[in-house]
Amino acid sequence: MTPADLRIKDNLEHIRSRIASALSRAGRPDRSTQLIAVSKKFSDELIRQAYASGQKHFGENYVQEAISKIDKLRDLPLEWHFIGPIQSNKTKQIATKFDWVHSVDRLKIAQRLSEGRSESRHSLKVCLQVNITGEESKQGCRVADLFELAYLVEQLPHLELRGLMTMPKANASAQEVVDTFRRLGQLKNTLNQEVFELDVLSMGMSDDLEIGIQEGATFVRVGRGIFGDR
Repeated sequence: MTPADLRIKDNLEHIRSRIASALSRAGRPDRSTQLIAVSKKFSDELIRQAYASGQKHFGENYVQEAISKIDKLRDLPLEWHFIGPIQSNKTKQIATKFDWVHSVDRLKIAQRLSEGRSESRHSLKVCLQVNITGEESKQGCRVADLFELAYLVEQLPHLELRGLMTMPKANASAQEVVDTFRRLGQLKNTLNQEVFELDVLSMGMSDDLEIGIQEGATFVRVGRGIFGDR
């Protein structure tokens, strides 16, 4: 086993320990939060090493980089999550290559993903990215637009609306992170009181995964804590 293998194995064990401890403190069932290893800017060989240590879910932000890795790793039973901003001209590639998309924030993108998904494959699982903090520079739909967007996305063929995703603002205090994640959970509950059956909250990264889990995260997205600095 190489030093890189050992580092990734140890880092994964550490992150999994943090997740397990956070779930226990929150009184939530074991394995009710899954780990997405954010592998952008890291090689396919490092992804293989993470898989060898039991990691199945991987997140990518850049389409062309991701497609190259997905093709090289197609011998492995991995789940690929697209978590970055979506350009309209990349939707067909995303719809073709990924299992999950966490960053749907407008109807046009959802429609193009639906059109690009092959009928021979299972539905593309999607989350709506919500701009909880209202920052103009941040991706995500406005809270005021969420119900209408969710309703319209739910009607599209070849997509399966599973939940919501968000990110706190940069340099947010711990309480601001709590408030952001709690609000996302409240929005999911509100939607489910209407006509939806959402079961996913994608929130929490290397520095705030414990807060995400405390507030109900079912996916946390960790890159640096597994692979190191880019």
